[in-house]
Amino acid sequence: MPYPLDDTDKRLLGILQRNNRLSSDELGDQIGISRSSVQRRMKRFREEGIIEADISVLSAKAVGRPMTFIVEVELERERTDLLDEFRRSMLALDDVQQCYYVTGHTDFILIVTSTDMAAYEEFSRQVFTDNPNIRRFHSNVVVNRVKAGLQVPL
Repeated sequence: MPYPLDDTDKRLLGILQRNNRLSSDELGDQIGISRSSVQRRMKRFREEGIIEADISVLSAKAVGRPMTFIVEVELERERTDLLDEFRRSMLALDDVQQCYYVTGHTDFILIVTSTDMAAYEEFSRQVFTDNPNIRRFHSNVVVNRVKAGLQVPL
């Protein structure tokens, strides 16, 4: 159930999604509220799970992982224990940036980064080909990232 957000909350969250390094004073000045009001709202956002994490977004290319793959995975069987096992295995893999359990012709969609094609081939062999519960997987190589982000429209 969505949390009730007033216009000030939405403005504050919008700014934080673009830059969470601003001080409470700077945020308050931009929105027209006091530093203490900013701090109370941010504390509430974190306690209620509206703000899930404060992170730094890295350039995959700059840290030596220039290749991105969008991978569709179809499982052989969709028993709850096997679904949970697959989810756990994806959580443990650093190469997997995102993992979505989806409806449609596939069961999961993954966003995977790699240093090069050879490394991705090895990754896919270990993770997908050698897994008896994966019926098939299909990899798409990202040629050009047009837009990527986690900002939520408010």
